[in-house]
Amino acid sequence: MTSIPTDPDALLEVARAVRDTGYTFTTVTPATHARVNARPENARARSLRDVLGWSRPGDHDLLPEGLTALMRRADALEEMDEGVRARLRLSSLDGELFMHSAYPPTATDAVFFGPDTVRFVSAVLDHLAERSTPPRRVVDIGCGSGAAGILVAKRAPEAEVVLVDINPAALRAAGVNARLAGTEWVQFRQSDMLSEVEGVFDLIVSNPPFMIDPGARAYRHGGGELGADLSLRIIQTATERLAPGGSLVLFTGSPIVDGADLFRDAASEICSKAGLDWSYREFDPDAYGEELDTPGYARAERIALVVLTASRATR
Repeated sequence: MTSIPTDPDALLEVARAVRDTGYTFTTVTPATHARVNARPENARARSLRDVLGWSRPGDHDLLPEGLTALMRRADALEEMDEGVRARLRLSSLDGELFMHSAYPPTATDAVFFGPDTVRFVSAVLDHLAERSTPPRRVVDIGCGSGAAGILVAKRAPEAEVVLVDINPAALRAAGVNARLAGTEWVQFRQSDMLSEVEGVFDLIVSNPPFMIDPGARAYRHGGGELGADLSLRIIQTATERLAPGGSLVLFTGSPIVDGADLFRDAASEICSKAGLDWSYREFDPDAYGEELDTPGYARAERIALVVLTASRATR
């Protein structure tokens, strides 16, 4: 079963009905989510936030009757003898709600939204505010829920904004989220990198998968020995598709091995060869510490969250 139901109009009705209740929810990491849900008092849902944020099962009559009917029409409820469970989540960011996959996101086509989304969007919007001119053409590579591209579109309504992802479920969720945010002009393409998109861009943004994931889930698996392959491919793609004066904002993770940031070394080589100006900073020096117990990270001493910004000269 796909992680996001397939009727976008019905999903939009659900999202709008939830928004009308004043619902808000801040999505936490999967590790925190598991800890909080493991508390005995949290075994059953008692509120709308419990159902659509914490992904807890609840009684059949917990939700308002009208919302229950909308969710059933959208195939967004899993019906069980002991109650119901939502097949999706809604999370808050920048005054908007974003639809994404229910917890736990175990499906191969799960659509990610979490604290990294908030960090990524923050880095993108900070960069957008620093630009001397608004971008004319923007692409979000591996858009997931579409949060970054949609929030750029809100601030640059004259720009052509394209959201691309290889995962059809992500494009369904992003399409609903764009309409919910009132940015209907945003475009969508199913594409591996920019293979299905033509032309150059003034702004390329991406928060790609960067973990080592044995299940190779689309939202999480970065490929290569330390999960960096996809991030490096995005940098290489940007060297080929940035317009003069254009810039890339990449938010990703980098395992640090014996004090060395191997991803930074590889990324700087690509940027330097292409003649791009670039900057690099650790957004968070120590994230996903629980992953260090897994075989894939046996060599790593920490996992840093990093932001790479690269730009092409105007001439």
